[in-house]
Amino acid sequence: MSTTSVAVPVRLGLKENWRQFSLLVLINAFVGGMVGIERTVVPLIGTEEFRVASTTLVTSFIVSFGLVKAFANLISGHLADTWGRKRVLILGWLLGLPVPFMIIAAPTWEWIIAANVFLGLSQGFAWSMTVIMKIDLVGPKGRGLAVGLNEFAGYLAVGITAFLTGYLASRYGLRPAPIYLGVIYAITGTLLSILVVRDTRGHVHAEAAATETNSPTLSFRQVFALTSFKDRNLFAASQAGLVNNLNDGMSWGIFPLFFTTLGLGVERIGLLKAIYPIVWGAGQVVTGPLSDRWGRKGLIVAGMWVQAVGLVLTAATGQFRWWFVASVLLGLGTAMVYPSLIAAVSDASAPSWRARSLSVYRFWRDMGYAIGALSAGLIADRFGFATAIYSIAVLTFLSGLVVAFAMRENSAGREAVTSITTGEP
Repeated sequence: MSTTSVAVPVRLGLKENWRQFSLLVLINAFVGGMVGIERTVVPLIGTEEFRVASTTLVTSFIVSFGLVKAFANLISGHLADTWGRKRVLILGWLLGLPVPFMIIAAPTWEWIIAANVFLGLSQGFAWSMTVIMKIDLVGPKGRGLAVGLNEFAGYLAVGITAFLTGYLASRYGLRPAPIYLGVIYAITGTLLSILVVRDTRGHVHAEAAATETNSPTLSFRQVFALTSFKDRNLFAASQAGLVNNLNDGMSWGIFPLFFTTLGLGVERIGLLKAIYPIVWGAGQVVTGPLSDRWGRKGLIVAGMWVQAVGLVLTAATGQFRWWFVASVLLGLGTAMVYPSLIAAVSDASAPSWRARSLSVYRFWRDMGYAIGALSAGLIADRFGFATAIYSIAVLTFLSGLVVAFAMRENSAGREAVTSITTGEP
C-alpha cells in the first residue's frame, strides 16, 4: 500500500502565516540589536580610547557601515530571487558573527572600521530579508502592518540595546562588557535562521499568479531606473529614505560627541540615544497600519518635518529635558516615515520585481548613513556640532517638500508604474 503526500497550498495573510511571521519579528530584533551595541559606545571608544581628535575620522566607522550596507542592499533583492530568501538571511548572520569579537579585541581604530564593513554586509542581507519575507507572507493586504511590526522589533532592539550598553559602559567601561550583548544576538540569530526559518518564494509565486496577468518582465537596470528616478512615487520614496538615514547617520556619530562636550555623562547619553529608536520602533506598530488606512504620503511628509523640528530643538538647546523631548520627536517622525516608505515602494512595484525594487530603495536609503556621517563630520570639524545639526535639519525639511509635490497616493502610484513599464499613457 503506497501513500502520496498532498502539497499544502500556500496561503497569504498574517493570520495564515503568523508562526513564521512572529519568528521573523524575533530574528529582526536580534538584527537590530547588533546595530544597537554601537549607538552609544563606539563613537566614545574612538575619542576616549583611541584619542581620535577629528570628528570626521570618528564618524568614519558609520561611513564604512553605510556604504557597504547600501551595496549589500542593492544586490540582496537579486540574490533573494535567485538563491532564495533563507539562504541570504543566513549569509547575513554569518557575516555578522565576527563583529562583536572584533570590537572587543580591536587594538586600533581601523579594526572598528573593518568590523563595520562586516556589520554593513550583515545588516544589508539580514534586515533586507526579514522585511522582504514578511511582505511575501502577508501579500498585498496589510503591508504597512507587516513593515511596521518588522521595524518595530528591529528599532526597539536598537534602542533597548543602546540604553543597556550605556548603562554597562558607565559601570564597567566602554569595552568589553557592553559588547557581550552582540555576541548573544549574533549566535542566537544565526541558529534560529538556520534551524527554524522557511523560505517564502512560494508565497511570491502565489501572489504573482493571482495579480500579475500582464506584468512585464523587467531587467535589474530597468528596476534600478524606475526606483531611482523614472517613477515619481519611487523617486520620492528613495530620496526621502536617503535623507531620513542621512540625519540618523549624523545623530549616530555626532550626538554622543555633542552631548559630551556639553558635560553629559555616558549613562545619560545612553538614555538619549535609546529613547529615539525606542519611540521609532514602538511607534511603527501604530503608523504602519495607519499608512494602510490613511495612505503613505501624508505620514511621510509630516514625519520628515517632525524630524526637522527635533533636530533644530537638539541644536538650539543645552538642557537634558529639551534633548529628551527632541529625541522623542525624532523617534516619532521617523516612525511616521519608515514603514510608510517601504510600504509605498511595495505598492508601486509588482511582486515579480518587488524584492529588487526594495533593494534599490534600501540602497539609496542606507547610502544616507555614509553621506550623513561624512558631511556632518566635515561641517562639525569646520563650523561646530550645532551648525552640522542645523544643516541636516534644513535638508530634512526640504526632503519632506519633495514628497509633498512629487508623490501620488497608492493607487495612482501603481498606475504610474504600469504606464512607464508598458508605454501606455
